[in-house]
Amino acid sequence: MIETASAAAAASARMLLGSEDELRGDATKITIPPSSAADDDDKEIESKPLISRSLSYTYAPPSAALTAKPNLNQKQRRRRVASDTSSIFTPSAARRQPFRQMGRAASDTYLITRLSFKLLGYLGVGYRWILRFLALGCYAVLLFPGFIQVGYYYFFSSQIRRGVIYGDQPRNRLDLYLPKNRNGPKPVVAFVTGGAWIIGYKAWGSLLGQQLSERDIIVACIDYRNFPQGTIGDMVKDASQGISFVCNIIAEYGGDPNNVYLMGQSAGAHIASCALLEQAIKEARGEKTSWSVSRIKAYFGLSGGYNLFNLVDHFHSRGLYRSIFLSIMEGEESLRRYSPEVMVRDPNNKGAVSLLPRTVLFHGTADYSIPSDSSKNFAEVLQSMGVEAESVLYEGKTHTDLFLQDPMRGGRDDLFEDLVGMIHAGDSEAAAKDAKATPRKRLVPELMLRLARIVSPF
Repeated sequence: MIETASAAAAASARMLLGSEDELRGDATKITIPPSSAADDDDKEIESKPLISRSLSYTYAPPSAALTAKPNLNQKQRRRRVASDTSSIFTPSAARRQPFRQMGRAASDTYLITRLSFKLLGYLGVGYRWILRFLALGCYAVLLFPGFIQVGYYYFFSSQIRRGVIYGDQPRNRLDLYLPKNRNGPKPVVAFVTGGAWIIGYKAWGSLLGQQLSERDIIVACIDYRNFPQGTIGDMVKDASQGISFVCNIIAEYGGDPNNVYLMGQSAGAHIASCALLEQAIKEARGEKTSWSVSRIKAYFGLSGGYNLFNLVDHFHSRGLYRSIFLSIMEGEESLRRYSPEVMVRDPNNKGAVSLLPRTVLFHGTADYSIPSDSSKNFAEVLQSMGVEAESVLYEGKTHTDLFLQDPMRGGRDDLFEDLVGMIHAGDSEAAAKDAKATPRKRLVPELMLRLARIVSPF
């Protein structure tokens, strides 16, 4: 979300949901941390006794995993990991878990707060940011009842596998939301969260993950390096590696590797679309890749921006200043490379565009952070290039209505029903269960939701 670029937003939001193995001291630099620093960071993370061996799984490149046959020792090691995982959740361990979670949240909150003051140096402290900070505070307070319930689910639900490692860089982690019903392989959604390229975090997708897992859909919320820890190239690389993990490893968690969907929200929609198009370009050139675009059944973009040339001035007027935005995007000369709409128009990429999966772009018409024309125009460009694409616009919905307020309202909301309907299309049994599903409970009183919409800085 564009306005949450302020450091104050980062501190406020993370206090609600907590964090895990997040930004370290080196993250306060605009330059990308050297590989040695990243290695040291990962070593520090893996040495923590709070993380089980199952969550400290080191992901081997798919090419090696697919070409080498597992030997007896590998099979035995997998069985030991499974037994270790089951032994962790003993009654005594369960009693200690809340204290561990609170200690971890307190430690990470301190780190994020320290980073926030660094970011303030880049953003500046003018009247505009002061007003938006106050508005954000009011917004968070009004939605606090919902945040508490979602946060409790995120930290204590046995259906979530938090902090699964998918790569060797800082923040190469993802959260898995698993359905209670484990019978048969499940559809999978690889989700890249938003956050203005600055405060994206995998826990931001916990409400969506909870919703979809209740409908027998596995959700993998992919974390990635944010600015100033990394720039857009690092974010796309991380997202692509997370998608690769999902495509190649998700069967071990009960997912159907032939029924994988890619989804992103806000900045995450932009990052995910860049990763998808970049992968298609590599495949069209015959380059060796760790995952294939053909494995993605459909791409769902929620409130995303796909032509950066049309958004630079808009973001500047909304508080994400031009100098900062260009730093995130690696300079003005890189805007073309990271504008999917522009890249799709390039005749040199015609072969890559033909590989793209079905694309559905969701957007609210009252979105002030990223105008809905962004999704509408990109869908039209894709259609003109022969891609199966459409834009679904929700009248009067803002940037956060579709992702926060509507789900917290309970009952049935249009975006969620549309999304589930597309994923379960062709599965009559799943569709029948969806029709009989109990409406979700309300998390926040209606009056507070209405007031939050009024004061929202997004």
